[in-house]
Amino acid sequence: MPSKDYAATRFSGLNQITPANVSKLALSFTFSTATTHGYEAPPLVVNGTMYLITPFPNYLYALDLTKPGAPTKWVFKPKPAAASQGVACCDTVNRGAVYDNGRIFFNTLDGQTIAVDANSGQQVWRTQLGNIQMGETITMAPLVAGGKVLVGNSGGEMGVRGWIAALDEGSGKIAWKAFNTGPDKDVLIGSRFKPFYAMDQGKDLGVKTWPSEAWKIGGGTVWGWLSYDPVTKLIYYGVGNPGPWNPDQRPGDNKWTTGVFARDVSTGEAVWYYQTTPHDLFDHDDINEIILADIPWQGGRRPVMFRPARAGFFYVQDRRTGQVLSAAPFGYINAYKGVDLKTGRMVPNHDKDTKIGRVVRDICPAAPGMKDWNPSAFSPVTGLVYIPHNNLCMDFGAMEANYIAGTPYVGADVKYYGGPGGNRGAFTAWDPIHQKKIWEIPEDLPVWSPALVTAGGVVFYGTMDGWFKAVDARNGKLLWQFKAGSGIIGQPISYRGPDGRQYVAVVAGVGGWAGAVVSNKLDTRDPTGALGFTNAVKDLPMKTTAGGMLYVFTLPR
Repeated sequence: MPSKDYAATRFSGLNQITPANVSKLALSFTFSTATTHGYEAPPLVVNGTMYLITPFPNYLYALDLTKPGAPTKWVFKPKPAAASQGVACCDTVNRGAVYDNGRIFFNTLDGQTIAVDANSGQQVWRTQLGNIQMGETITMAPLVAGGKVLVGNSGGEMGVRGWIAALDEGSGKIAWKAFNTGPDKDVLIGSRFKPFYAMDQGKDLGVKTWPSEAWKIGGGTVWGWLSYDPVTKLIYYGVGNPGPWNPDQRPGDNKWTTGVFARDVSTGEAVWYYQTTPHDLFDHDDINEIILADIPWQGGRRPVMFRPARAGFFYVQDRRTGQVLSAAPFGYINAYKGVDLKTGRMVPNHDKDTKIGRVVRDICPAAPGMKDWNPSAFSPVTGLVYIPHNNLCMDFGAMEANYIAGTPYVGADVKYYGGPGGNRGAFTAWDPIHQKKIWEIPEDLPVWSPALVTAGGVVFYGTMDGWFKAVDARNGKLLWQFKAGSGIIGQPISYRGPDGRQYVAVVAGVGGWAGAVVSNKLDTRDPTGALGFTNAVKDLPMKTTAGGMLYVFTLPR
C-alpha cells in the first residue's frame, strides 16, 4: 500500500543500502509512463511485479521485475470521462493504488473505484462513487482494511459535500457511506460517538455550526490519507477545508471540516472526532498522513497518532480518545498563537483574520500549509519523523463566492511567496516525544515529494527541480543525489527484488498544485494562477520540465 503499512510509517525494513554505501547507488532501469501531469503515486511491488497507476487517464501498468529491464506484463486502461479534467482543482493527479488478496484497487479522476486482477489485468468490478457534474473527483489512494475498500471524494473548491465510503472488497458494493457535514444520521454519529473536547460535543453540529443550508455545499472532502488499527478495528482520517475559502460566508465552527475522525471500519460509526481548526480561515485541510505508534509517555506506554498538520503544528494525540498530548510548531507560524491543550482549541491570531474588502498580508503558513498531502516517514530505529514541507506565506483577499454546481466556489484572491529565510521548502527530522527539531535541510523550492526511511539508516526524498536525494537519517548529511528529467513529487519506495537485492524507486513528473505552472503550462505573469501557487514558483519552468519517468536504483553487484 502507498503508506507501506496500516500505521502509515513509510518505513522500509530493508538494510542493504546504508550511509556507508549509498553513494554507489546506480540506475537499474527506467520506464516512461507516457503522462506529463503531476505524478504523485508510488510504485507497488508484489511477488516480482511492479504496479504503476498514472495521473489521468489513470492507466495501470504491471511490470515484470523478474526480467531484464522490467518489460510490461499488461496495462489496464479504465477510460475515465475526459470532462473530469475540467473539474479537478489542482492537476489531474492520482495518489496510488493498493494491493490486497490478488487484486489491485485504485480510483479514477471521474469518481470510480476499480478492482483489477493482479495477475491478468482483467477488471473484477467497478463502482461509480463521484459525480463530476457536481464537481466531485477522486484523487486519493484507497485503503483496504477489514474487507472494505475505503474511498473519499475531492472537490472542496467546487462546493461539494465531503464524504467517505466503504465498498465491499469482494463485490464493490457500497457497505456504508458517511458524510462530513450535515445531521448526525448522515455523519453516522450515534451512541458510540464520544469526542474528548466539549467543542466537538452536541447534537447535529454538522448543521448547527453552519448558516442555513450552507453545509450542503460546505466541502469537508476526504482526499488524503487513511490509517487503520487492526486491534481496535478503527480507521483514522483527516477532513478537508470548509467551502468557500471566504469565511464570511460561513460563520460558525463548520463541523465536521478540518479535523480528524475515528470510525469503525465495519459500520462507519463515528467513535471520536477532533476539530483541529474550527472555522478554518486559510484552507488548512486536515487530510495529511496520520502515523500510528505506541510510545513512552509520562511513565507508561501510550497508543498515539503523529500528525504533522497543514496548519503547522505537529500533533501527538491519544488515538483511543483524540486527546491532544502535544502540539508544537515545526516551522514558522503567525496565523495562530498556539493550541490550548485544555480545550483542544486552536488559538487564532486575530491580526490575520480575513475580511471581505481588504487584503491581509504575510499570513504564515500559506494555504498549502506548512506541509500539504505529501507524507512524512517514521523510523522506529531513530524514533524520528521525517517531514517534507513548505516555507510559504501569503496575501489573502476575500470576496463573495457564488455557487454554481461543478464550478469553482472559492471567494478569495491569494498569492504565495517564500517565508522567513527566503527558502520555499524544508526537509525536517522531528523528535515527536521531545517535540523538537533534530536537523533540517532548507530547500529552495517547496518540498512536494513524500519521504521514505529505511532500516539501513537512509532517508530518501525528491525536489521540485528534479533532484532525488539520500540523506543520513541521524544527522541529515547529504549522501547521494541523482538529477531526474522532471521535478519529483512522487512517493519513493524501497523493495527487495526477485534477485534478493534492495532497490529504490521513484517516479519523476512535476505537477500537482505546486507544479501546475509547468504541467498545465500556466502563465507565470499571473500571480493568482493555480490558486496563488504560480507566484511562489514562477521560476520553476526555468528549472525543470514536465515528465513522467520511473527511475529504479540499486547497488552494483
